[in-house]
Amino acid sequence: MSAVIILSFVGFTTLVAILSWYKTRDDNVDTQDGYFLGGRSLTGVFIGGSLMLTNLSTEQVVGLNGQAYNNTMALMAWEITASFALVCMALIFLPRYLKSGITTIPDFLEERYDKKTRQIVSVLFLIGYAATYLPTVLYSGALVLVKLFNIPEVFGIGEMPALWITVWAIGIVGSIYAIFGGLKAVAVSDTFNGMGLIIGGMLIPILGLTKLGGGSFTAGINHLVTVNPQKLNAIGGPESPMPWPVLFTGLTFNNLFYWCTNQSIIQRTLGAKNLKEGQKGVLFAGFLKLWGPIFLVLPGIIAFSLYGNSISNPDMAYPTLVLDVLPRPLAGFFAAVLFGAILSSFNSALNSSVTLFTLDIYRPIINPDAADTEVVKVGKRFGVCLAIASMIIAPFILYAPSGLFVYLQECFGFYNIPILAAVMVGFFSKKVPAIAPKIALVVHIILYGASKFLARDIHFLHVLFVLFIISVSIMLFIGKIRPRETDYVQKYTEQVDITPWKYAKPISIFICIMILVIYAFFSKIGIVA
Repeated sequence: MSAVIILSFVGFTTLVAILSWYKTRDDNVDTQDGYFLGGRSLTGVFIGGSLMLTNLSTEQVVGLNGQAYNNTMALMAWEITASFALVCMALIFLPRYLKSGITTIPDFLEERYDKKTRQIVSVLFLIGYAATYLPTVLYSGALVLVKLFNIPEVFGIGEMPALWITVWAIGIVGSIYAIFGGLKAVAVSDTFNGMGLIIGGMLIPILGLTKLGGGSFTAGINHLVTVNPQKLNAIGGPESPMPWPVLFTGLTFNNLFYWCTNQSIIQRTLGAKNLKEGQKGVLFAGFLKLWGPIFLVLPGIIAFSLYGNSISNPDMAYPTLVLDVLPRPLAGFFAAVLFGAILSSFNSALNSSVTLFTLDIYRPIINPDAADTEVVKVGKRFGVCLAIASMIIAPFILYAPSGLFVYLQECFGFYNIPILAAVMVGFFSKKVPAIAPKIALVVHIILYGASKFLARDIHFLHVLFVLFIISVSIMLFIGKIRPRETDYVQKYTEQVDITPWKYAKPISIFICIMILVIYAFFSKIGIVA
């Protein structure tokens, strides 16, 4: 292992840590809002940067590129349609969240329904983070770093021991940020790492195309467009893991859950200084997502053009390409950038888990009279336990039957749709009672579980679309036959100013137009012969 690689890795990682400490050194993290919401002081740049990097961890980079290696540009749907979900977040969801001054999504569900609904959803989030999301982030990150640093050969150990060592290294560093720094330390470090990820991420397809063209970038593009043009088609056919009809069914609602109600993602928006800054940050992230396919899907296509079917595990396509095309002096920097991306997703989800446990379970159920300092202290202890559990589970993701990214999305399917339905029905109906989301949740889990055995040939996103309609219908039907005694009226808590940003709607329209333009470009209308 080159000393240059190690020095550049350590140097960039240390720089981000120092800058993050400097930006948050005077913050008070002993209070509830200070620790869990960054003192409600986050501005648009930090919100947008943190949103982007929390999402862009290695389960994205490795998983999507791996799927693209085996398939086509149709996988870019996960990225491009996320921009539409972020538009919805900016214009529909965020104004209502900030109006209520909530700290967690379950907070809103208690306000709209009852305390029991809040607690059930908090437990579901915690199970999802602990059993699937946190371990998957650690595993996918370790997979890349093991390959980049060639850890088995350097230390003379097997693949599995190398995976264990790397998982624990990532988990320990990520835990320090999340548990001891609070949300603002997470958001600030995310933003700095995000800059490096965009620069480093864009380098890989550029260098890959140059190698594909025998030293010429333009020749590489020509090869990609002429030799395997079908790989660039974003309109997925029936056999694709992303057939085009799902764009208008389950994918839309899956993304709405992820970007508008998933606690680990939206927590930084709840810490916005005001609605104006929150909308700036969310729409900034929506604009950045439009560029995501360039470094999250295209490298997988380039890897196929370079190596054919020689890579047996598609999740290794991206690490193989990086190791092949990246100059050694930049390898350490890129590894540090990926390390930062891994930390971002891990520590964001860990921070959100701590928030959910302490504010939705510990304080209301176990110790209602706990002071803020006690709540923060208990949260840190819970974070340590959850981090250790995730580090133990992570290496076993190696045995997941499908690709990383699809595995993660299918796991989310057990609880994402009823939570989204409960929030949306809560926004737009005044009479649906507290029993409705509970019944909808039970029905969803039973039907989704059954679909894994009885509807294996139906794409899981189509299943989620049907289940969303069922969940909403159940809740509205119950609201009709057994309405609330009093109509729900949302109150403005005045935690932050909720005057909207004057450019929010024009920029949202621009983003939606760009989605259509990008799809046209990667289709038979555009560059696909």
